[in-house]
Amino acid sequence: MIAHTGLVFGRWMRASYRQPALIAFTLVQPAIWLLLFGQLFQGVVRLPGFGDSSYIAFLTPGIVMMTALMTSGWSGTSFVQDMERGVMDRMLASPVSRGGLMAGQLLSNATTTLIQTILVFAIGIAAGARYDGGIVGYLVTIVASMLVGTAFGSLSNAVALLTRQQEALIGISQFVSLPLTFMSSIMIDPTVAPHWVNVAARFNPVDWATIAARQSLAADPNWSSVWRHCLYLLAFTLIVGWLSTRAFRTYQRSV
Repeated sequence: MIAHTGLVFGRWMRASYRQPALIAFTLVQPAIWLLLFGQLFQGVVRLPGFGDSSYIAFLTPGIVMMTALMTSGWSGTSFVQDMERGVMDRMLASPVSRGGLMAGQLLSNATTTLIQTILVFAIGIAAGARYDGGIVGYLVTIVASMLVGTAFGSLSNAVALLTRQQEALIGISQFVSLPLTFMSSIMIDPTVAPHWVNVAARFNPVDWATIAARQSLAADPNWSSVWRHCLYLLAFTLIVGWLSTRAFRTYQRSV
């Protein structure tokens, strides 16, 4: 499986390099989100109970997670393209590991998420964001963003295998990603959000990642909370990864 994962990973990375416009879009998009939302909502820091940090410092880890979520939602489009071209059927008829097919593609997405995360932090710091958590805080944020990308990339791939339609995949992706974004602490401190949003956020994997990132970047991190939310996120990622791999069987039976 490891060898197959490496081969599939190489295939998707080469495909990405052949699409410079896509690479440019995936790198520019998070920068636009950070600067746009940073200016649009910067006044919320004056709300009672928000805290004394700058809004750009508060927003940057959230945009990291939002970018990972939104980018991974399109992951399944590559599977749909393979199905339309007959490549998926040939791959499944070969001895290649099903887990390797899934893991290789998800590793390619995780590489994109890593680059986007570094870019968002670079722009945030250039815009004035400062963090006292040090290298450990940055590493926790990177790992959390890659877990978000892997988890929702797995879900996107599963939807692609089950629906086999670009339109259905895009609609379901938007239906899931937008509520998860706004029912979290990505853009606003939970202390000033409505109570029902706080309740929903407790069960939101994107919020788990955002909390872990923000707390690890703080001057005095609550490490028990950081590791707890990271474990929640890891468990969620492993479960959806396993379920998405099983979707290959459903696809083969329906062909």
